[in-house]
Amino acid sequence: MSEQIDNLILEHLKKIQGELAASRERDAEIIARLGQIETALARIARDEAFNYAEIVHDRHLIDRLKERIERRLEIV
Repeated sequence: MSEQIDNLILEHLKKIQGELAASRERDAEIIARLGQIETALARIARDEAFNYAEIVHDRHLIDRLKERIERRLEIV
């Protein structure tokens, strides 16, 4: 009888080990995917900053052109 109880406990422990291993694998996958999401967000933020810098640069160019046109047409 004691041997049956020992075997039953051993079987439960093996099942718990298997579930724990599966849980660790899921956690590792979730962490990896979260890292990919963070990387993608950082790329988006970098691209947005670059786009904003281009917009500011273009505005400065337009302002300089506007000034040149006004001077040439003697509007100023």
